[in-house]
Amino acid sequence: MIKSLEKFNRLVEALQDLPTIGKKSATRLAYFMVMNDSYAGMKISHAIEDALGSLKKCKLCGGMSEDELCFICCDDSRDENFLCIVESAKDILLLEENGLFDGRYFVLDALNELSVNTLESLVTKGISEIVFAITPSISNDAVILYIEDKLKDFDINFTRIAQGVPTGVSLENIDILSLTRALEDRVKV
Repeated sequence: MIKSLEKFNRLVEALQDLPTIGKKSATRLAYFMVMNDSYAGMKISHAIEDALGSLKKCKLCGGMSEDELCFICCDDSRDENFLCIVESAKDILLLEENGLFDGRYFVLDALNELSVNTLESLVTKGISEIVFAITPSISNDAVILYIEDKLKDFDINFTRIAQGVPTGVSLENIDILSLTRALEDRVKV
C-alpha cells in the first residue's frame, strides 16, 4: 500500500470490519466520505461516537437502551402476559418497527445460569405465554427444550413462531428441516 494513503487505507480496513462489507464496498464508502461528502463522514463519525457512549443493554430484557431499563420495559401499556424470547436486541427492533408484538421481550444472547435466573424472575411476574422467536435449528430446539424444562413448574404456554415454506419459494429451494416442519405444522384450508 502507498504510504501517503495510510489513513485512507486504515479507514477502508475499519469499514471492512463491519458485517457484509467487503473491500470494494469499504473502498467505495471511504472514498465517498473523504472525497465527495466529508459532512456525511463527520455525521457518521459523531453518530457512532454518541451511540457507543450512550447505548447499553437493558438490565431487565437485554435489549438496547440509553437508560438502565429500555422504553419497552418501562411501558405500562405492554401486555404483561406475553414474553417473546429473541436471539439478539436487533430482533426486538425488527418486531417493534413492524408493530408485530405488544408484550415483553427477553434477549437470549447466551444460555447461562444468570440468564435463566433472570428469565425465571420475569416469569414469576405473571407471564402466561412464552413465544420463541429464534432461528430454527437443531441447537435452538435444544435451547427451547432446556428453557421449557427449567420453567416446567410455572403455568406457561410455550409457543414458537411459525416455520416452513416462505411465500414465493419453490419446494426445490427449501431445506429439508423447513420442509419437514412445514408438513408437520400444516393447516386446514
